[in-house]
Amino acid sequence: MLLQGKTALISGASRGIGRDIATKFAEHGAFVGINYNSSEKDAKQVLKIIEDKNGRGILLKGDIANLRDVENMVTTFVKEAHHIDILVNNAGIYVRNKFKDLPLESWRRVLDVNLNGCYNLCKCSLPFIPEGGRIIFISSQLAFKGSAHGADYATSKAGMLGLMRSLALELAPRKILVNAVAPGTIDTDIIAHYTKEMRKKREAEIPLGRLGKPEEIANVCLFLASHLSSYITGETINVNGGLYIH
Repeated sequence: MLLQGKTALISGASRGIGRDIATKFAEHGAFVGINYNSSEKDAKQVLKIIEDKNGRGILLKGDIANLRDVENMVTTFVKEAHHIDILVNNAGIYVRNKFKDLPLESWRRVLDVNLNGCYNLCKCSLPFIPEGGRIIFISSQLAFKGSAHGADYATSKAGMLGLMRSLALELAPRKILVNAVAPGTIDTDIIAHYTKEMRKKREAEIPLGRLGKPEEIANVCLFLASHLSSYITGETINVNGGLYIH
């Protein structure tokens, strides 16, 4: 029970990596805020999983790109939890496009959600994060290597790391630890478009020979959220099976 008595607000927690982070944190004793935007059915399912295991949580609907939505989310969460021990910036969107075909509207939307959404969440949450709190960003290996079919996504995830490092420096006097996790290819709906051949090709490119599991990202987030990471801040932990080593 590494997070017994802690509170955690997790964006994009209705599916994929966010879902596993929420259930993992609840399993270890945290009261979790399950943010979702459109997938209410999935979010309710996450809450049911948590409650069936005697965990506690609350649903928080809102588009993180919308500052008013985020303000309302944080207000609702704090009414129940009183403070935010752990903030996980996980929500994100990924639309495959070559840069030459990338519409300005798509570029803006991806950055609004993936990067500006982190600004909104951090800005609204910080007054309620106590000394010793944690902020965790879910970035991507593409923040380092770029993407031939997602320049907007790679840009947003690289910008996220700049924000993470800056907050780590600024918040160190308050003993708030700020870190990031950079997943490789994880078996979630973000790769639902993969054909069997594409999947096999990707697995062959990964030194460990398989795709990652959402739970493996959640496990690293659990470490960063707990007392076990007490002397780590401003760092990015790569979880990619050796696909991109740097």
